[in-house]
Amino acid sequence: MRLFSILAAVALTIILAMSILARPQLAAMFSGPQTEADAADVTAEGAASPEPDTALEKRVKVMVRKVQGQEVDSAVILRGETQAARQVDVRSETSAIVTSEPLRKGARVEAGDAMCVLDPGTRGAGLDEARARLAEAQSRIPEAEARVEEARARLQEAEINQNAASRLGKDGFASQTRVAGADAATAAAKAGVTSATAGLSAARSGIEAATASVAKAEKEIERLVIAAPFSGLLESDTAELGSLLQPGALCATVIQLDPIKLIGFVPETEVNRVKLGAQAGARLAAGGREVVGDVTFLSRSADTQTRTFRVEIEVPNADLSIRDGQTVEIIIASAGVKAHLIPQSALTLNDEGNLGVRLVDAEAVVAFAPVDIMRDTAKGVWVTGLPETADVIVVGQEYVTAGVTVAPTWAEVSQ
Repeated sequence: MRLFSILAAVALTIILAMSILARPQLAAMFSGPQTEADAADVTAEGAASPEPDTALEKRVKVMVRKVQGQEVDSAVILRGETQAARQVDVRSETSAIVTSEPLRKGARVEAGDAMCVLDPGTRGAGLDEARARLAEAQSRIPEAEARVEEARARLQEAEINQNAASRLGKDGFASQTRVAGADAATAAAKAGVTSATAGLSAARSGIEAATASVAKAEKEIERLVIAAPFSGLLESDTAELGSLLQPGALCATVIQLDPIKLIGFVPETEVNRVKLGAQAGARLAAGGREVVGDVTFLSRSADTQTRTFRVEIEVPNADLSIRDGQTVEIIIASAGVKAHLIPQSALTLNDEGNLGVRLVDAEAVVAFAPVDIMRDTAKGVWVTGLPETADVIVVGQEYVTAGVTVAPTWAEVSQ
């Protein structure tokens, strides 16, 4: 019996404590879920109550701050990475053994500097042979031209003889045999001209072929020196001394870091706010260094997977302190918009899950206003979607719903 009394006393104590400390929760549990519309109905009924003093005492007290819209720079914030302006794998175009000492990675090279020098082998002799053939072909031109002139002279003589024999034959002073012989001599002279002309064309073709052979041999010798295509840094060692390079084999990798590019991807909802030539700033994740540049490229085609658009920003990097592949936070300047600065704690959700704030009007009635977060700062968050002047509930917004009449206390603005 004593144990039963103790248990009954404990249970009674718990019930009394809950009725005092958790009275609002118990009321909500026994009365069922209450939406913002239900609260509005209850408030309307309370407003019609014949006891206004009692209703005023039961209003929820909230703290309200009057906020004014301000013109704020609407920057587009992205997360991206640095990328070298140019990066090239310089490869061999011929097959030979490397005869130069290797340059080590990190070394600076200027445009045209030799990075890999290859053994010429018999390429010099091949060039001399091609030049000799060219000289020989050129020497045949005068002889071929002389033959053409000789053949044309013979043709002219044969045509004169043919003309004379033809006239004498018509007057009966020459036989038909002489006329026929003159015709045959003219035909033979024409054939000689054709042959001589063909010989001249062949000689000229020989010159062109020999010239092409000389150019090929010279180009092959030029390929023995693999030079830097632009000024930059070696990202890898050049080919080792004595190694055999085949066509397509890597000599070295060269990168250009001045200027350097910042690469980011703009969502399709923000792409219309980015313009070519717009000023942009960036903060490096390592060290927090800040740099400034201009937008030089904005893709016209979205990535099929992410539906984002590539944007490139060119930044000076004369000291080469910014490396390829570093993470950066990019801010691109855009046209300003009207926004309000409110405490982050003032944000709440309505029954539909929309993010917003709760406002009060002149009659102290609560209303919900959806907002969009534009920027997060140490002083609060900048949001859009509110009227020019808004009375925002900053304390107690979680305990009231739209349509409820509250007892506001006004907080001073400290911005």
